[in-house]
Amino acid sequence: MSAERLQAMTQFARAALGGAELAVEVASADASFRSYYRVRHAGAPGASWIVMNAPPDKEDTRPFIDIATRLRAAGLSAPEVLASDVGQGFLLLGDLGQQSYLAALHEHSVDALYGAAMQALHTMQTAVHCTGLPAYDEARLRQEMELLPTWFLMRHLNLQPGCTGWERIEACFSLLLRSALEQPMAFVHRDYHSRNLMVLAAGNPGILDFQDAVIGPITYDLVSLLKDCYIEWPLERVHGWAESFRLAAVAQGRLDVGPTRWRRWFDWIGLQRHLKVLGIFARLAYRDGKLGYLKDLPLVLRYTLNTCARYGELAGFGEWLESVTRGQDLTRLRAP
Repeated sequence: MSAERLQAMTQFARAALGGAELAVEVASADASFRSYYRVRHAGAPGASWIVMNAPPDKEDTRPFIDIATRLRAAGLSAPEVLASDVGQGFLLLGDLGQQSYLAALHEHSVDALYGAAMQALHTMQTAVHCTGLPAYDEARLRQEMELLPTWFLMRHLNLQPGCTGWERIEACFSLLLRSALEQPMAFVHRDYHSRNLMVLAAGNPGILDFQDAVIGPITYDLVSLLKDCYIEWPLERVHGWAESFRLAAVAQGRLDVGPTRWRRWFDWIGLQRHLKVLGIFARLAYRDGKLGYLKDLPLVLRYTLNTCARYGELAGFGEWLESVTRGQDLTRLRAP
């Protein structure tokens, strides 16, 4: 951040907090152009707030404000928007703390933490007001998957897929689109995973990074949580959690689907997401200079290949993708 923008952000926060002198520290950055700063002042010992810095030429803070309001109205733990300057791209937010789910997840905590996150997801899908949200439609889903050939295959691997490759890619995309669009539609956070969920003293989880919410397939957020791109759990356990979610939704009377079809929906929307993420992580590295995402590519590719291997319709694509990635060091930046 430039010195001028830091000064403007600090002045915004000071005005919102009564003119006090503030201590400002970096809280986090995300995969967009947004960044976050934790602020404190001497007049409120122990208290802290978060300032979002969202350069207005690159980010719009209004969707964040809108979705935060919707989530909080449903009783979910999203940060309160305490002050805003949409023109400058600054928001003052309530602070949900410093412990992410990712930092807290381990063998003995995961059932309780994921249980709370799945309960919050049920609430999102049943109680959050969805009017006016964009649709996670065929065009949007396809546009996301196109990031795979553009950024992961052609830019990161320096690979031109060729006729066979393009045929396999297109066949896979068509299957995934059909599966996604036959699912019941619900509120979708779109990035509901361990880096965007915070551990709270009460009301778990704290929910962040929700500004891109849409109306889309019912399994999308569930697979984002359970097949997280930053932490992996045994597949049998993942499918067990997913089945418990199905049973709860059936008991609520909002879902009428058996376990086999549900698992297919879950696995295939997970594949759509992971194909997208392979492209996004490569784009973050090459376009935005965020090289840290390259280290997460092997897990995302493993999810992708494992899903393809379990379904005959996807096997051809999976075999082709495995052949072009075999022996590649995905964590290494490539020359143009």
